[in-house]
Amino acid sequence: MTDPTPSRPFRRWPIFVAPALFVALALGWSAYWFYAAGKVDAAIDGWRAREAQSGRIHGCNDRSVAGFPFRFEVRCSGANVTLMAQTAEQAQSMVPEVLRFAEIVVVAQVYTPNLLIAEFTAPATLAEANRPPLAIASWRDARASVAGPPDAPQQVSLIIDDATLEATDGTARVPLGQAGRFALHGRVAPGAALGQPAIETVLQTEAMTAPGVHPALAVPFNSEVRARLSGLRDFTPKPWPQRFREVQAAGGRIEITQARLTQGKMVATASGALGIAADGHLDGELELTVAGLEGIAAALGLDRLLGPVGSLVPGGLMAMLGKPATLDGRSAVAVPLVFADGAVRLGPLTVARTDPLF
Repeated sequence: MTDPTPSRPFRRWPIFVAPALFVALALGWSAYWFYAAGKVDAAIDGWRAREAQSGRIHGCNDRSVAGFPFRFEVRCSGANVTLMAQTAEQAQSMVPEVLRFAEIVVVAQVYTPNLLIAEFTAPATLAEANRPPLAIASWRDARASVAGPPDAPQQVSLIIDDATLEATDGTARVPLGQAGRFALHGRVAPGAALGQPAIETVLQTEAMTAPGVHPALAVPFNSEVRARLSGLRDFTPKPWPQRFREVQAAGGRIEITQARLTQGKMVATASGALGIAADGHLDGELELTVAGLEGIAAALGLDRLLGPVGSLVPGGLMAMLGKPATLDGRSAVAVPLVFADGAVRLGPLTVARTDPLF
């Protein structure tokens, strides 16, 4: 007896559908990646052109793009940044300075193209053009990240671990400073009025010393400074003197919302706001509160500045500089730190002078 149901012919083509789709997808993805990789070079060239408008000319001895299939990895060996004069006055006397890195690698994932992560290979050197290095920096790890569109980043971070900085004359090296960690974060302030952008920054240091700056900084210290810069017109590339002129014209301020420094038994905090005077100097006042100031007074040279007068005033150094206060449950002194006419005054003492910002 035969089966009345006719047999259906075996079809082979469905077996090849999935592999064919996979191959097509792979070819399409590969074509997209190589097309986008070509765009990366164009984007880098555009970024270099914008940076040049701010007086920073970026170069690379050898540049390559890799990372297929899921990321873009731009590797630059022999990276260098030439720092040009920022003003016409500087251009008459300033020799261009060149910052060189052993290598910089910038990575972007295909699915997060607006997040760039960069890694820097030590050492870095700073020198005048065509001359031996003036300073050498090294580190265990250094990385940066930029979030947002390339022409309008929203957040930038730089973190350097176990860093050292040395001055050199080509033969000998002199330590200038070191840090267990140096971190700088910046972002466009949330809620900033349209057309009036502001930047919030956080600077953090751990186990940092800077004997090359001042003997008092030879003892390790930790610090954190939170600040907000307002009065910006826009974020288009331009020299910093021009930007600071715009901030001054707009009545912008540098607000120190929180600052704290600890060094041994000394603790200091500060807050306040600084503006920019018409001559380009910082102008304003910070309220500085310090506990344990006596321990570093000699290193700062405050006893020398006060002379014998300090020993004649009841309360000595503390009474001369400011008024009694309390910090972290300890006796402290609150002192105005005043910036005016290029001078920095700690209470009645002029402790430093500053250059104009433009």
